[in-house]
Amino acid sequence: MAKFDKLVTNAAGRVVPTIINGKPATPFMGVGNYKPTGRKAAPPLVSCADYPADGNKTLPSLKEALIKCGLKDGMTISTHHHFRNGDLVAVPVFDAAKELGVKKLMWFPSASFPCHEPLISYLEDGTIHHIEGSMNGALGKFTSEGKMKGLGVLRSHGGRYQAVQDGDVHIDIAVIAAPSADAFGNANGVNGPAACGLLGFALADSQYADKVIVVTDNLVPFPCIPWQIQGNYVDYIVVMDQIGIPEKIISGTTEVTRSPDRLLLAEWSAQFCNEAGLIHDGFSFQAGAGGTALSIGIYFADILREKGWKARFARGGSNKYLVKMLEEGLVDYILDGQTFDLDGVRSMRDNPAHVNTSPFTSYNYHGKGNFSSMVDVVILGATEVDVDFNANVVTHSDGLLLHGIGGWQNCLFGKTVILPVPLFRDRNPVIRDRVTTLCGPGELIDVIVTERGIAINPRRTDLIEKMKGSTLPIKTIEELKGEAEKICGIPEKPRFTDEVVAVVKWVDGTVLDSVYKVLQ
Repeated sequence: MAKFDKLVTNAAGRVVPTIINGKPATPFMGVGNYKPTGRKAAPPLVSCADYPADGNKTLPSLKEALIKCGLKDGMTISTHHHFRNGDLVAVPVFDAAKELGVKKLMWFPSASFPCHEPLISYLEDGTIHHIEGSMNGALGKFTSEGKMKGLGVLRSHGGRYQAVQDGDVHIDIAVIAAPSADAFGNANGVNGPAACGLLGFALADSQYADKVIVVTDNLVPFPCIPWQIQGNYVDYIVVMDQIGIPEKIISGTTEVTRSPDRLLLAEWSAQFCNEAGLIHDGFSFQAGAGGTALSIGIYFADILREKGWKARFARGGSNKYLVKMLEEGLVDYILDGQTFDLDGVRSMRDNPAHVNTSPFTSYNYHGKGNFSSMVDVVILGATEVDVDFNANVVTHSDGLLLHGIGGWQNCLFGKTVILPVPLFRDRNPVIRDRVTTLCGPGELIDVIVTERGIAINPRRTDLIEKMKGSTLPIKTIEELKGEAEKICGIPEKPRFTDEVVAVVKWVDGTVLDSVYKVLQ
């Protein structure tokens, strides 16, 4: 079976396939232009007569659970990244599949991390056929070099929920690592020795998969309270010695940046928000867990404290700095989509104002609204931007696929989206004529903040008007690009073959761009 077929040019001017791993795919039609039809997918009907009357669904091993689930060639297996680089479940799942001699599996993770590098051997021997999920680090390099047998598919967190809900991806077996669970299958991530926070990335899998296995290292008496995963969705429970290393959920840095350039980005971003009137009593914001974003959050806290204001809610990833704002009364609620450190885990467990959410409520574009468009200020990063304000988060300028999308695309629907990025990295300009891989359309990106100046999207005439007379260095995106090229020179274009190795889906399931095999 061909990886892809029938390349066409989509509404963003990108060449994309219309058949992916044997399934038809719709090219990107523009933001908000694709309208889904039909009804949501549904799991098979089941009967209580086929499950233990005493509620005990435990089995002695992952291998036996996979056998009971009917594992066979060509199935789709999903796992989740609540433990991030501390996950100890995904690799054993495919170890068991290898022992059973099963081939051509599709792995459908909510994200991958360096700890999943051992799965490359299963991609090589055919146990895993391809990945539909983020491909970070070594897995991304493996894909970029054209070594994966199938075509990779990259989706946002909300796009992943949409794909399952809409039936674009049918999960045969979902494996959910849960820090606490009872024998019936009720589970949460806030209790137990491996507590990691929420389990929201597994929600769609629990609701729609044919079979669901919960794996835990902390089996508690019924009922497991609170339950983030409901046992009525779960087929089997497996107890392992250790399912994850909670200290490794930490995302990159959880400390504010000490880099003078990055601190300047943070200071200017916060000053811009303040001068433009984006910060006000009752406003809402979302920022990531990198050093620059953490610093911006601290500046926001200073502004709120000085003016006697408070934010109505902050969208997480949560971290110790956001938790401190909640506990100080500078924010009413944290609506948390991902827990980035152990202070976030503690706060979610103990503070009712720290609310766990899921991609369904926060990001699913094929729903009756979601939280994304309700956020006043969104702070995001990018590997590249271009003169049309388009942005890239999955490949570097050399074309290597080294990052996932996460919730990045979904957050672009915030009221004002700001990308604080360095003007260049390793003497490679970040602002390009055209991004290597399109992940976010420029019409949704409002402000680019660099250490040499700030560019406002010409569409945002309101922000341009508000910033007249500002002491901040407001420039055009072309001026910033020119400054970068004076320092670094005009960058060489990445060298590709014409072979598509992965695609980037937009939040509505349409195909936004292609990722090509790199020339080695």
